[in-house]
Amino acid sequence: MLDIAIQKTLHTGKRRFELNVQLQSASQHTVLFGQSGAGKSLTLKAIAGLMTPDSGHIRLGGRLLFSQPGGVNLTPQARQLGYLFQDYALFPHLTVRQNVAFGLVHGWLNPRTRAQHDEVEHWLYTFGLAAMAQQLPGELSGGQRQRVALARALVAKPGALLLDEPFAALDPALRHDMRQTLLALLAQVQIPLVLITHDEQDVALFGQQVFELRDGQAHAANLATFPEAPPRHD
Repeated sequence: MLDIAIQKTLHTGKRRFELNVQLQSASQHTVLFGQSGAGKSLTLKAIAGLMTPDSGHIRLGGRLLFSQPGGVNLTPQARQLGYLFQDYALFPHLTVRQNVAFGLVHGWLNPRTRAQHDEVEHWLYTFGLAAMAQQLPGELSGGQRQRVALARALVAKPGALLLDEPFAALDPALRHDMRQTLLALLAQVQIPLVLITHDEQDVALFGQQVFELRDGQAHAANLATFPEAPPRHD
């Protein structure tokens, strides 16, 4: 389902970073594991079309998303992927319903405040957000904001879901609950997942195939080296 061979050189001041990621995964859930600065987020952004590699290719779900020198570089919209940013990236001036509906917007206009769409209402109901549909993100808890961001990522029926450290900002109890919520959701929608994390519990729960990123390179990881996950409550 996932085939990546990309190179990218980045400069920050005097620091030079070489991203040279080569990996293939045929699993429904692929986890990229590693510490901060290893190149995980850069790789995820390359898949999403938010960062352009210098060379290489990216295939996902049988589609060629990027190829250089092949001259292929689909826009983020054309890739049809759901992307969950680490900070959720919700629009603070839009309501919960508008934030979710933004996943369906084509153009520059914000969704109307009280406009309703069947897909939006479905995901508001699925994530228990219907009662707070008219609230602003600043009025929500961390777990509620994450559910809004997930609903926005899923409302357009993406071909795959890309998650950037989705549980890092949550307290331990909420982190456990949201992991179980996501596991149940993935079992329901059967959508391919690419998740990046530095948390071994994420690896144990979601990692059907795991790659460890170190210094910009990917290495196949042995799941047996990670602690056993607690029982699932699907």
